[in-house]
Amino acid sequence: MLTYFVIVGSSNAVNLTDGLDGLAIMPTVMVGGGLGIFCYLSGNVKFAEYLLIPYVPGAGELIVFCGALIGAGLGFLWFNTYPAQVFMGDVGALALGAALGTIAVIVRQEIVLFIMGGVFVMETLSVVIQVASFKLTGRRVFRMAPIHHHFELKGWPEPRVIVRFWIITVILVLIGLATLKLR
Repeated sequence: MLTYFVIVGSSNAVNLTDGLDGLAIMPTVMVGGGLGIFCYLSGNVKFAEYLLIPYVPGAGELIVFCGALIGAGLGFLWFNTYPAQVFMGDVGALALGAALGTIAVIVRQEIVLFIMGGVFVMETLSVVIQVASFKLTGRRVFRMAPIHHHFELKGWPEPRVIVRFWIITVILVLIGLATLKLR
């Protein structure tokens, strides 16, 4: 049950985040890189034992997939930065989110995905809060959901919203990696 929730949830979270040029792909690349480190460490019996993380035979091979995700994401970002020449759309966003969720499930780091993907979580929660508030009280909490549109309507230029969400993702990925020694 948790597996389905993580994969479907991360898939939809990345899709909700894909609303501004480059907003979804860079956090996907960063989280994919962080999970790639977990894949490598989980696939090595000595590192896994030392870091007190589950040893998953063969998980080290997923670093190839994570590397491909990072490379393809950076190549895509070249054409997707503001103003975008190429768009991801639902097919790309849903697939990339599902890929992140699947990797996290394989290496048994679902909570770390929740931490590293905090931007995706924040975007999803903003939609849930907005819909629940409107249905229950008839009032909106945000000017518009997902939250990146709220900041746009507050007057932030699109590139500022995007880069600030990228900065938040860098910090959250580093916090996720720091959990390796907090066990």
